[in-house]
Amino acid sequence: MNSISLKNIRYKYPLTDHYALDGVSFDFEEGKFYGIIGPNGSGKSTICNLMKGLIPSFYLGDLEGTVEVQGKPVDEWEPEKLCTKVGYIFQNPFTQISGIRDTVFEEIAIGLENLGIDKEQMIQKAEEITKRIGIYDLIEKNPNELSGGQRQRVAFASILAMDTDIYVIDEPTSQLDPDGTESVFKIIRSLKEQKKTVILVEHKIELMAKYADEIIVLKDGKIIKSGPAREVLSDYDLVNKKVAVPQTVLFGHEMERAGKSLGKLPITIDEAEVCVRERMRGEQL
Repeated sequence: MNSISLKNIRYKYPLTDHYALDGVSFDFEEGKFYGIIGPNGSGKSTICNLMKGLIPSFYLGDLEGTVEVQGKPVDEWEPEKLCTKVGYIFQNPFTQISGIRDTVFEEIAIGLENLGIDKEQMIQKAEEITKRIGIYDLIEKNPNELSGGQRQRVAFASILAMDTDIYVIDEPTSQLDPDGTESVFKIIRSLKEQKKTVILVEHKIELMAKYADEIIVLKDGKIIKSGPAREVLSDYDLVNKKVAVPQTVLFGHEMERAGKSLGKLPITIDEAEVCVRERMRGEQL
């Protein structure tokens, strides 16, 4: 069974004439890590809102086509049931923090409390999640007084605590430093190892190349390319379409043009280092 299926989606926001999504169809398989990339305004956040059921119920507008979650149309799910299936981490943590809880612990426990989870289990889950995210030292802090980066981690923790089957994540590292960003991607990788479906919008393309199974490229509300991460991110034609590719791919192409082929096109820094070492070793021989 697919985790989420989009079938012939066309969507316009209220008071607009153009389609934010125009003819989008895609099946997200269970247990895979999907990266969604594309220029600003290409429809990345819109597709996230669609999969969570916020379109058109919250954002309104005109929607054509069908969205299914685990084989069932999203508009047939009761909201309280859907939230146990799909966890959504917003791009802006200030939007996701409730503003009504006095401590980080209480903020993380909101969803669990709404589900009627036993108190002892709730405490255990909240403590476990804060340690995984690296925010245990903030557990007694007021979430409304935290920095943007700290709030983003709290928002992430509150969704992880729900232990859903599917995670739709919209730029979770936008306010994090490099160490915080790497820790978030390691957590996302652990979700994949738990056979969770992860759908991530992110501009940090090098990390997408390192961790994602498949990449979906959006532009002007359409999917212009999709497939295995290596196949998609090594496509130099994306540069001409104003879509970011890893710097290692650009480096590989420049080496090719200079007559110093690396043998294969690296999509990660680790791969590039191996390719360069092998080429230097070959030259020495």
